[in-house]
Amino acid sequence: MGEVRSTGGPGGAVGSDLAGPDPGGSTVGPDPIGGAVGPDPIGGTMDPDPAGVAVDPVAGVWERRFARFTTALPFVALAVASALTFLTVPFSALTAGYVGLALLLLVWLTFLSPRTPAWKVANYAALMVVTGLLLTRYPWFGLFTYAGYFLALTLPRRLTIVGVAITATYGALSWRGGIPMGLPSTDPQDLLGFLVSVGFNIGAGAILTLYGRYTDEQHETRRRNLDALAESNRQLEDALAENAGLHAQLLTQAREAGVLDERQRMARELHDTLAQGLTGIITQLEAAEQTGAPRHLRAAAQLARDSLAETRRSMHALRPAALDNTALPEALATLAGEWSAAHSTPATFTSTGAARPLHPELEATLLRTAQEALSNAARHAGASRIGLTLSYMEDVVTLDVRDDGRGFEPSATRADAFGLVAMRQRVSRVGGTCEIETEVGGGTAISACVPAVPAEAPA
Repeated sequence: MGEVRSTGGPGGAVGSDLAGPDPGGSTVGPDPIGGAVGPDPIGGTMDPDPAGVAVDPVAGVWERRFARFTTALPFVALAVASALTFLTVPFSALTAGYVGLALLLLVWLTFLSPRTPAWKVANYAALMVVTGLLLTRYPWFGLFTYAGYFLALTLPRRLTIVGVAITATYGALSWRGGIPMGLPSTDPQDLLGFLVSVGFNIGAGAILTLYGRYTDEQHETRRRNLDALAESNRQLEDALAENAGLHAQLLTQAREAGVLDERQRMARELHDTLAQGLTGIITQLEAAEQTGAPRHLRAAAQLARDSLAETRRSMHALRPAALDNTALPEALATLAGEWSAAHSTPATFTSTGAARPLHPELEATLLRTAQEALSNAARHAGASRIGLTLSYMEDVVTLDVRDDGRGFEPSATRADAFGLVAMRQRVSRVGGTCEIETEVGGGTAISACVPAVPAEAPA
């Protein structure tokens, strides 16, 4: 009887497909309760659970056993009915022929039949014909009629109840002695008995079939849900794979950004130590060459020693020596005084607001900014005076460096513009801003503003 497809739920449903797969041509799918159920007892292969989810293994075993039972039941019923018949009555070649025809039909339905609605109707009709032939021989073959209930379940919905009614009629005839003995007579009592038996069989068969149909629909719903879940899992896996790729890309970009940031930091340190020191040394040597004054040579030597010390401190990531045991205002005042003495140009320092210790990196940033501004003024400004102002406010601290030098065109490209770029980068790195205002002949003003993070707080 083709394929037996169990439609039971966990409570033990009845109903199976004895005429092959459903009208859409699909094969037996995953067990909705027990996951992948292995070989299909009808001869096909059940697909594995598409979602790969954990399910109830006990229910899965029950359904597999029930499917095997419903597959074997028609063969067993035919064998038992044949054995009882041949043991109780003389052997008949005609009866044996009918039994052989029924056996061939079962093999056809179970393993070979096409699985379309038209073939299911034809298969049911053939089964009823063979069942009727068997009932013309002996009533024992009424055991075989129950295969019709399973096959009726596979018929199109509008024909299912017709199939149940025909099968129930065959069952009632077998109770009454087969065909034609079981056919009702004109006696009202006999006719009533026949109708009662047919009605009982129809009721039992209808309950069996309708429940089987319901559980079969539940099975299909669960299978569709599992397919949807499998698709969702696939999409989730694709999304996770895409996220993993993006994560790897972000890590690569972060690593490259870190390398670039470190290169910029090293460049700033080299500029703030070696470049500024060498520039000062060159300036002093040029002055010594022009004037022959020994003080310029002594100043150059001192600058060389100081630059070497600052370079070593930068290599060990230490704060500038000027800030060792010295507050920022005093360090800036000292810087202004030393620069003024070295370049014979007045440089004044003013501090406003309540001075307080800042985070070391903030103080180092402001000091380096002042050093760069003074270095640029010495090389390019030709100023007659320079003023440094450190202003402590509630939330920020600003450093202003102003000169009355020749200034420059901000849009013009300068060969030594790295100092200005490094100055902005250094201030931006600690969350501050750096503004440069200048014009040709109008001097230059540099203003660095950093957050007033106290010394004990993280930068």
